[in-house]
Amino acid sequence: MKLSKSDITRHNDSLFKNHKKKYDFLKVEIENLDEITNQIAAYNVAVPSWALGAGGTRFGRFGFGGEPSNLFEKLSDIGIIHALTKSAGAISLHIPWDIPENPGEIKKHAEQLGILFDAMNSNTFQDQENQKYSYKYGSLCHVDKDVRQQAVQHNKEVIDYGKALGSKSLTVWLADGSNFPGQLNFRRALNNTLESLREIYAYLPDDWKMFIEYKPYEPNFYSMVIQDWGTSHFLASKLGKKAFTLVDLGHHLPNTNIEQIVATLMMDGMLGGFHFNDSKYGDDDLTVGAIKPYQLFLIFNELVYGMKNNPANNPVPAWMIDASHNVKDPLEDIIQSINAIETAYAKALLVDQEALQEAQMRNDVVHCQNILQNAFNTDVQPILAQARVLNNASINPIATFRDFDIRKKLIDERGVETTATGL
Repeated sequence: MKLSKSDITRHNDSLFKNHKKKYDFLKVEIENLDEITNQIAAYNVAVPSWALGAGGTRFGRFGFGGEPSNLFEKLSDIGIIHALTKSAGAISLHIPWDIPENPGEIKKHAEQLGILFDAMNSNTFQDQENQKYSYKYGSLCHVDKDVRQQAVQHNKEVIDYGKALGSKSLTVWLADGSNFPGQLNFRRALNNTLESLREIYAYLPDDWKMFIEYKPYEPNFYSMVIQDWGTSHFLASKLGKKAFTLVDLGHHLPNTNIEQIVATLMMDGMLGGFHFNDSKYGDDDLTVGAIKPYQLFLIFNELVYGMKNNPANNPVPAWMIDASHNVKDPLEDIIQSINAIETAYAKALLVDQEALQEAQMRNDVVHCQNILQNAFNTDVQPILAQARVLNNASINPIATFRDFDIRKKLIDERGVETTATGL
């Protein structure tokens, strides 16, 4: 199933007059509106290969029908999202859930859809069929050198797949840790992890980056080897200039000040990647902005400030959506996440940073809050819609998705009982 440019244009025709009225009204209020719109139009976020099927919990999973059963179909689904939004022009592969058996054909298919290959993701948090050693008690941190070497070799294979596809980065997330006090020696586990990462890092091509993810709990509930941003930063700084910390919004304890973490990492040039989702109680991986949109805005405020004030020091982060669509149509959920991300970004671009700095220097706390909340309370949907118009995308992607009955067409093509690989 493929959406054509003419399909989208035809759907936009009925919406354009009302959209233009809203955008022109906003233009009177915002002096640099076109500049902000162009920045939103240039924004892209990667979709992970595991996000195209119905997600679930450890208790169960309920399918939607028409799910992509192979990597070609997953790319096609991202192609639909990208055609509707022009903001999903990259895919992040998870190995071994989505091994590109024929890299040349996969790459060609992606190019036809306007999709690039973002970070590659290794998996040492699960045992795979015919795997010699188990990761039950850890992978890169394991007390047994043979287990560690198996995990290292897997990461090297992931890099090789990425090289064949044109990727330039590797994301390492470890489930390593312990469930009970005394189960492992903290220093030995961290040192084993560091030595394993050093071997993987040495295998990276010169123009690649390594992103080190962290998580305070789950699947281990007493300790995680890489439990916070400080440990990730520590490991990355020990490895070299190609290693960075990766922030996942769901990987924090309740009420953690994520925007402060972002500011600190960017000041040190160490924020390499960013995974978007939302959560109420833990790492629920809900739709971006569904629970805490103001926090997302505050995070983007720090990102905007950081990208403007130290662009030579910190590279533009690798953006990716990392959510579990357990009761929504996965494609609609991703579109909603993209909209939430760009909404927070656009609102952050509205913040008058000079006025905010002046208020901060005067310790005018009330005015500081007003500057932020005035930007947050601005309706930026006309900006997002205009950015899509500039890119020949849909003014209202969800409406277009539903009006063209895309899920039904996918079910007609693939069947009701399909299950996305890796789920």
